[in-house]
Amino acid sequence: MRTLAALLVAVSAFAATPPVPRPAKELTVDQGGGKKLLLSQYRGKVVIIQFLFTTCPHCQALSRVLTKFQQDMGPKVQVLGVAFDDGVDANTANTYVRQYGVGFPVGFAPRDTVINYLGLSVMDRLSVPQVMIIDQKGVVRAQSEPSGTAQLQDANYLKTFVGDMLKGGPAAPAAKSTPPANASKPGGKS
Repeated sequence: MRTLAALLVAVSAFAATPPVPRPAKELTVDQGGGKKLLLSQYRGKVVIIQFLFTTCPHCQALSRVLTKFQQDMGPKVQVLGVAFDDGVDANTANTYVRQYGVGFPVGFAPRDTVINYLGLSVMDRLSVPQVMIIDQKGVVRAQSEPSGTAQLQDANYLKTFVGDMLKGGPAAPAAKSTPPANASKPGGKS
């Protein structure tokens, strides 16, 4: 009986990680005051989405990295932030942008919307930040593991990965189990 239970846990953990590459679903990010951002409005650009908690130090640090990345990469890349901590609203997201000098749009969405969008289970132990990279054609090319993927928080890795995508090269998904030696550890647990 224990063997069957362990097998079911292993299978459900494997099935909980969505396949990459896959078509990106539409995502609506609330900015408050009736303003919404749609993922589809950035078609033709490489989009990096940071799913974050506004109180998470690792999320704050990654937002600073992605702000510089957005500035360095120019108009062919769009970084978006989606805050999904409990009780988040437009005021919280706007305060986050101001307090941490974030240079890309940050909105908010309910936690269950984010979990569903990431293709995860509510049973997954989730670390933040979560990162998703979508190519110019609307295909998810990389996504953090539920426990986090350090490579997707590393500026040098992102520059190479996104640079290859912009050149039309084959952007292989991030290696899920072997981050580069100089990459930082994933963020805090929820």
